[in-house]
Amino acid sequence: MKCPFCGFMEDKVVDSRESKEGDSIRRRRECLKCERRFTSYERIDEIPYMVVKKDGRREKFERQKVLAGVLRACEKRPISMGKMEQLVNEVESYLIDSPERERTTTEVGAMIMNGLKQLDKVAYIRFASVYRDFKDVSEFRAELESLLNSKEKEFKPPVKAKKQTH
Repeated sequence: MKCPFCGFMEDKVVDSRESKEGDSIRRRRECLKCERRFTSYERIDEIPYMVVKKDGRREKFERQKVLAGVLRACEKRPISMGKMEQLVNEVESYLIDSPERERTTTEVGAMIMNGLKQLDKVAYIRFASVYRDFKDVSEFRAELESLLNSKEKEFKPPVKAKKQTH
């Protein structure tokens, strides 16, 4: 490391300590030419995960923003905080495990909607109405009908057998 006093390129590390947060290492160094001491800090260079908005803008992924959207959709619904956290964890894991550092908001939104669809249909519709930006009641109705049709396919009540009289 270059000495800030004389510019010499060789030094020795006198002391090394990890920061309280554990996110950096503080090193005390001594220049081998002028023998003056200086401090350097070593940190991991983190590249943020980005989401690409519908208009092409890129924003840093913010877990809290996703959680806030899920909380709003699930407001006054019988869904535990643990299940909401789990959904947000799955979305975040998807981003972290992805080889690309960027994902579209369309992909992220679809994951959240799929998760909410499994948890609570009302929360799903609430989220979808904001996420898909329904322009009018007909778009909202179409989404509701789609949900109802898929629900009918999932569950069909058993047909009761009629009693035969002789």
